[in-house]
Amino acid sequence: MKALVTGGGGFLGYAIVKQLRAKNIAVHSYSRQRYDKLEQLDVTQFTGDLTDEQRLAKAAQGCDIIFHVAAKAGIWGNYDSYYQANVVGTENVIKVCRAQGIGKLVYTSSPSVVFNGQSMAGLDESLPYPDHYETAYPETKAIAERLIIAANDQQLATVSLRPHLIWGPEDNHLTPRIIERGRAGKLRRIGKQNHKVDCIYVDNAAHAHLLAAEHLSPRSPVSGKSYFISQDDPRNLWDIVNAILATAELPPVTKVVPFPIAFTLGAVCEWTYRWLNISHEPPMTRFLARELSTAHWFSMKSAKNDFGYTPSISIEEGLNQLKKWQKNTVYK
Repeated sequence: MKALVTGGGGFLGYAIVKQLRAKNIAVHSYSRQRYDKLEQLDVTQFTGDLTDEQRLAKAAQGCDIIFHVAAKAGIWGNYDSYYQANVVGTENVIKVCRAQGIGKLVYTSSPSVVFNGQSMAGLDESLPYPDHYETAYPETKAIAERLIIAANDQQLATVSLRPHLIWGPEDNHLTPRIIERGRAGKLRRIGKQNHKVDCIYVDNAAHAHLLAAEHLSPRSPVSGKSYFISQDDPRNLWDIVNAILATAELPPVTKVVPFPIAFTLGAVCEWTYRWLNISHEPPMTRFLARELSTAHWFSMKSAKNDFGYTPSISIEEGLNQLKKWQKNTVYK
């Protein structure tokens, strides 16, 4: 068996690659750059952009399955840049599967594709897509997820996984942002309530991808579906944030900003950044204010029943691993 992992040098992609190689599965990686850590795992690397169908096709040659992990993430930026990476890129992955007879496609989505600005507690995959999105990332990921599900047929079995708040060692997104803002004293609780949210340790997220792939085939219970995946252990958001801060020996977040003020600040920041054509992410947006002040945790029943997913690494174990990693990074 041979697998292509798009974004194989990224946080989740690398975790998937490591688990594939541990099973002695040959791996191709398609990323914007080369990675020494992939060389050490004897991974065949291809570089390019997801919008380059020809280069993507070259990377997929001889593969039996594609794990489509690469995406443009974030809460700010030009819509077209998100559309090109997340929608056109996904269209190209599907085209390559069709052209080369690749029979399995596992897609990394996000619970944000169904976020409607309201609290979501214990809901399942029957939750509909919202009518409106406040930022480009969830909107373009939702379009891409629909493409993935629609592509499922007898020749190509597809599945979409929605991991929530991935964290762990080698994180280059969530953990660094929390720690950098915590160190600078810029973190604030939004609203007085401390809602529960899902999160997932990176190795558990990778394991879920491999499990889904193992159970994926035409007409299987997995094919043509989307699944929430998490630690199956929802906790108060700021307890999670403070636990991550503690791994870098930083104090907990205690200061509170009322939601109406945070939401208004987000709207002002968005208007100002657009008017001044500022490309980097503003400190607050309306989407972020809603995310930080609402519950979002989901039922794991479908993932458990259809492909046997249960997290093997607890939050406490993961935090211990994260703390060890912190000692050897710039964040400590």
